[in-house]
Amino acid sequence: MMSITNTPTSNDACLSIVHSLMCHRQGGESETFAKRAIESLVKKLKEKKDELDSLITAITTNGAHPSKCVTIQRTLDGRLQVAGRKGFPHVIYARLWRWPDLHKNELKHVKYCQFAFDLKCDSVCVNPYHYERVVSPGIDLSGLTLSGSGPSSLMVKDEYDYESQQSLPSTEGHMQTIQHPASRPVAPEPFHTPAMLPPAEGSSSASSSAFSNIAVGSTNAASTWTRNNNFTPSVPHHQNGHLQHHPPMAHPAHYWPVHNDIGFQPPISNHPAPEYWCSIAYFEMDVQVGETFKVPSSCPIVTVDGYVDPSGGDRFCLGQLSNVHRTEAIERARLHIGKGVQLECKGEGDVWVRCLSDHAVFVQSYYLDREAGRAPGDAVHKIYPSAYIKVFDLRQCHRQMQQQAATAQAAAAAQAAAVAGNIPGPGSVGGIAPAISLSAAAGIGVDDLRRLCILRMSFVKGWGPDYPRQSIKETPCWIEIHLHRALQLLDEVLHTMPIADPSPLD
Repeated sequence: MMSITNTPTSNDACLSIVHSLMCHRQGGESETFAKRAIESLVKKLKEKKDELDSLITAITTNGAHPSKCVTIQRTLDGRLQVAGRKGFPHVIYARLWRWPDLHKNELKHVKYCQFAFDLKCDSVCVNPYHYERVVSPGIDLSGLTLSGSGPSSLMVKDEYDYESQQSLPSTEGHMQTIQHPASRPVAPEPFHTPAMLPPAEGSSSASSSAFSNIAVGSTNAASTWTRNNNFTPSVPHHQNGHLQHHPPMAHPAHYWPVHNDIGFQPPISNHPAPEYWCSIAYFEMDVQVGETFKVPSSCPIVTVDGYVDPSGGDRFCLGQLSNVHRTEAIERARLHIGKGVQLECKGEGDVWVRCLSDHAVFVQSYYLDREAGRAPGDAVHKIYPSAYIKVFDLRQCHRQMQQQAATAQAAAAAQAAAVAGNIPGPGSVGGIAPAISLSAAAGIGVDDLRRLCILRMSFVKGWGPDYPRQSIKETPCWIEIHLHRALQLLDEVLHTMPIADPSPLD
């Protein structure tokens, strides 16, 4: 029986405790997620009755009474998985019961907390009332100084919540939203490419050397370098409220190989350019709507917008596409696509995006992952209205597919030899140990390489751990762009280095 005050104790059934604690949640998470998170915590604490009572007291009194640490075991990566989502445990429960819009860098533990997350103990305190929220004073946009070298990538949850962490870009292994605000206009014509100069002749500012070791497209080889240094990629860091731009050393080399090959270069392939430079498929949630739209190579700039005009040539209008399963939420989101985006093919196959909509678009781009020092596929990039940004580099993609195909081919051969027991050396008991260590590399298939040639972009709504949607397939309206020159190059790579798709295990 529950106590007379209707507040449960650690002696009550888990269900009663969970029900009571659910009544105090703040509503930032779905009911299903909140219930799973609370059930998981209560079960972990069932053997530690004093801590469970501390949690019940803290939550049901809104922290009015002092309470002890409420601890769970720290995991290897420090994060807790709940309902298929991973997050820092103290942040998950602080969001549930105190601040639904909390960002992970805003928590500071109180002095008397003995097992605070930052203390790196084997146990982690998840008592929400053992943490205080520290909001960065730099939230006022007018207080931020953006360097004139171009748009910056701010690693943030949303436009109101800047990361206060003064460190290199996070490589914790979980997806993160990275923002790309619009730069101050530099070119006199909004759609005109300014006069180009190689980096050495451009501005002498510190950021002019940033990423000078990244290859650019062939016939437009210096397209990322302008007289005003108008979009030199760089990695921002917060220092005294300002954004600091750092040179290439900020990029972890274990994710991306670095090549010093800037300059005017011949085409990657002598194969004639494809008839269509890209094809665009439009989706609502996980369902494709309408036919795939192909963009002729004679139209290097294509607009994808939300209007109802007939599509054709250099314009794909999403407003006129019908879907019998369209929900009210999708309909509302579609109303905000507006002028949409412009995709521009430069040189042999580099791609730039201009956000023409009044709302941001969210992009999955391996090129921007590299720019931000992230692992491939490890970030979602929020591109603000009026921003003009490079999202795909053909040479980088070509190098990556060559490297992955070669790795997969070599690993598959080595794995076969290892299974046969032909690789001597430490740990090779019957060849089993080397085979296990090579299995991941040998598992690279053609689909993995095709992903390098595809861009995905969501209108209006983002996805990832900072949003209720965990995958782009949960967003109301998004497009998938297949880049044909890159796929052509992939075909050539696979002819020279054929790799077998990994067979499913029986």
